[in-house]
Amino acid sequence: MKKTIKYIGFIFVGIILTYIISVFVLPYITVKGTTVQTLREINIYIKSNGVHTDIVVPIKNKYYNWNTKIKQKHTKLPSEKMKYVGIGWGDKGFYLNTPTWSDLTVKTALTAALGRSSTALHTTYYPSMKETNDCVKLSLTNKQYIKLCNYIEKSALIHNNEFVPIKTTAYYGNHDAFYEANGVYHLFKTCNTWTNTALKVCGQNACLWTITDNEILTKNK
Repeated sequence: MKKTIKYIGFIFVGIILTYIISVFVLPYITVKGTTVQTLREINIYIKSNGVHTDIVVPIKNKYYNWNTKIKQKHTKLPSEKMKYVGIGWGDKGFYLNTPTWSDLTVKTALTAALGRSSTALHTTYYPSMKETNDCVKLSLTNKQYIKLCNYIEKSALIHNNEFVPIKTTAYYGNHDAFYEANGVYHLFKTCNTWTNTALKVCGQNACLWTITDNEILTKNK
């Protein structure tokens, strides 16, 4: 029995050490974006609020129409002025209960870290976009953009060819909404890991692995 407990202890310590090393090393290893000769005609943005990163895309262009999957009627204040929509993936409880770090509770953090709750997509509409320290612009080819859209779509729970809205009063503002998502959130797969993987899928600069937003933004400035 003592040997078993000792063995479990070694495994636990090993996991913690591996995680710590991963957090402080892997984000600084760059996965270079794909070099292409075709026109990069579609601008997207990676935007961070200090906690979550979103992938901001045109609501509609000739390659993809997000209005077929998500609806502004799910927001508090729909507007015809909106031209872009930011989409992020993460733990449902974390998203609904933690718009800022000051809202984080121990229960929410542990539930998310241990992969004990379901996931969600968070969408935010914008009338325009501009680059800032927390928002970087990337230019994609049409093929890269389609790959990105397919990746985001596969992350969503879909019914009747539309994302399934989450009925909630937990909004971040007047122009956002939540949708049911696929996948499990845990220590090694966070909202920023999801964004980082999206960048790899569509051939942009990315981290080997990361749970934070900083290096994602840095590698694409």
